[in-house]
Amino acid sequence: MGSGPLVEPVERGLSQVLGRHSGGEPDGISGVTDLLHDDEIPIDLNLVRALVDRAFPGYASLSLRRLGASGSSNALFRLGDELLVRLPRQPGGTATIEKEARWIPQMASLLPVSLPEIVAVGESDLGYPERWSIVRWLDGYVPSVVTDADTRPARHELAADLAAVVRALRNIDLPASALGDPDLHWYRGLPITSRDIDTRCAIEACRAIPGLGLDLDTALEVWEESMALPEPEQRSAPRWYHGDLFAENLLVQGGRLTAVLDFGGLGVGDPTVDLLPAWQVLDPDSRAEFRQAVGVDQDSWLRGRAWALSLAVGAFPYYWRTMPERCARSLAMVRAVIADARFGQR
Repeated sequence: MGSGPLVEPVERGLSQVLGRHSGGEPDGISGVTDLLHDDEIPIDLNLVRALVDRAFPGYASLSLRRLGASGSSNALFRLGDELLVRLPRQPGGTATIEKEARWIPQMASLLPVSLPEIVAVGESDLGYPERWSIVRWLDGYVPSVVTDADTRPARHELAADLAAVVRALRNIDLPASALGDPDLHWYRGLPITSRDIDTRCAIEACRAIPGLGLDLDTALEVWEESMALPEPEQRSAPRWYHGDLFAENLLVQGGRLTAVLDFGGLGVGDPTVDLLPAWQVLDPDSRAEFRQAVGVDQDSWLRGRAWALSLAVGAFPYYWRTMPERCARSLAMVRAVIADARFGQR
């Protein structure tokens, strides 16, 4: 299995997977953003325009349009040519906006790629209950995922760049304030065994999805093998982790990783979850290079693979109808995990 094209700016159906330009094209819809969650906060173009103009009148002359591609945590609006407005979709989203505002500036010079520069943070206003942010626009493409049909050369440079980011994050010193910050401690920094019940439930829920096209029995077998891995002799010291290194949060240009987006999942704990892009955007050859460059032992690597499986199958029951591109990328990742477990290097 090869790597396939590193980027693919043309949208295709769910049965195919793609990399999409970070900007997306405006969809011409000015109404409420597509609802992804039961507790979704209504957000439309008029609200965002009013929030921006009221809080930051210096930007009132800039054009505003909804981004064609939007995130699951934040609704995204392009402001002029250089800025992006990000508004939490759900109650409590203020915590991630504040987390990014606090920690991204401290990490920006310590990571080997660009991070979103936070230009301003807006307050709750006009009935919108959360804080929100304006960040500097970053050019680039979301890397396409790897599929069985791909035949292009291995992604050696992307593997090296991803490994450099993961290593750099783990090596950033942890101040006492981070260790004691409850917003930096969540489930993706816990041992993978904490995902056992949720992952089994997600796999069972997937059986009710028509046309999923996934060998769920084998996925369950791979998961059970992961749960049988021996516990570490001693738990490693907590480290920084991004927690959400999926393709949609990566930007590439000219075959190189240039930026990592969305630090709302930034956390402190076990950083094994940050191995998951190995099974989404890397082919087997570059995956092996990534593993060697990161420098993890065999059991840690297999736990990282289990994280990839767990988070991917969890996406299908929740986002199957609302985020087809995310589900397409997750489908490719689960298939890569299964192929790796059954035919790859263990």
